[in-house]
This record gives sequence, C-alpha cells and structure tokens, in this order.
Amino acid sequence: MANSNKNTDKMREKQLEHLFLMEVKSVGGLALKFVSPGFSGVPDRLVLIPDGKVAFVEVKAPGQHPRPLQTARHKQLRQLGFKVYVLDNPQQIPEIIRDIGGDTD
Repeated sequence: MANSNKNTDKMREKQLEHLFLMEVKSVGGLALKFVSPGFSGVPDRLVLIPDGKVAFVEVKAPGQHPRPLQTARHKQLRQLGFKVYVLDNPQQIPEIIRDIGGDTD
C-alpha cells in the first residue's frame, strides 16, 4: 500500500514539474533538468529567465519536504547569492516565476 502512495506522490510531482516547465516556457525561459554527478542534493531545475535571471527550483510532491542534504545544498546555493525555491503546490508557480524576474501576466 505504501508503494501505491509513493507512486501517486511521484506522479503528482511529475505533473507539478510539467506545469512549472510550461509556465517558465510561456515567459520565454528555460527550466533545465539539473544533475550534478558527484555532488548530491542539488535542486531539480536550473531556471533561466530572459535578461540573465537565474534560480534553482526543487520540485516536491504536495506536502513533501526536501531531504536534509537537499536543505543543506539550498543553503549553500543561497549563501552564494542564488535564489532557491521549493515548489510543492501549483499555486506557487506564478509567484516563483515573478520573484525570479519573469512576467506571468
């Protein structure tokens, strides 16, 4: 039964990630899958918005939270001056994109 819930959460995470990708694309940006071999815990997406705006987004299933290593990486990236977001609700998408510097209107 726990496996079923995990699959449902994963599906919701994929759907949320897809919604986010489409919204970033609609403002002329890219949300690239970010993988860093040998450096675990990095956010899922590197978001590039026109005019040189950059941020990192960790996508989680609704109600889920980053693992401790992910939280540590987020802190590390913020200390370097980057914006880092945790997205777990579709209602956050316009606010995140606006905060990065994209126009969602």
